[in-house]
Amino acid sequence: MRKSLWNPESRKELTARLDRLEPSASPRWGRMTAPRMLAHLTDWMLMASGDLPTAPRYSILRKAPVRYLAIYWLPFPKGVPTAKELITREPSEWAVELSAFRQHLQSFEIMDPNRIWPEHPAFGFITPETWGVLGYRHTDHHLRQFGV
Repeated sequence: MRKSLWNPESRKELTARLDRLEPSASPRWGRMTAPRMLAHLTDWMLMASGDLPTAPRYSILRKAPVRYLAIYWLPFPKGVPTAKELITREPSEWAVELSAFRQHLQSFEIMDPNRIWPEHPAFGFITPETWGVLGYRHTDHHLRQFGV
């Protein structure tokens, strides 16, 4: 089975890696601090749930073949700009931010995949399955950024 936020084993793996993340960790690439990265991941989860609206960006990534290559197969590139709504908030205290992200991560256990999903700012409308895979790969990308 493909790694996805819908998969309990994938969520367990990400949680174990989060346990090794320190607020003072240095990034292997990029300018984000570990607290800012965690706030970014939390805000991504809020975007995925529809609780944080984001403005759409129109690009080649909205075309089906390119979208699925980028989400499912190609390595995530380093330093790609993200939606401004996902990087503007100042991080909360580390423990608060970590707890919030964990809750959002675990929410995939009870989330209804048949609900109305928001439009992703870069990829447009994607299926619940695709949201799960993208969420896993996005989280994995940033945990690797900080060596966990």
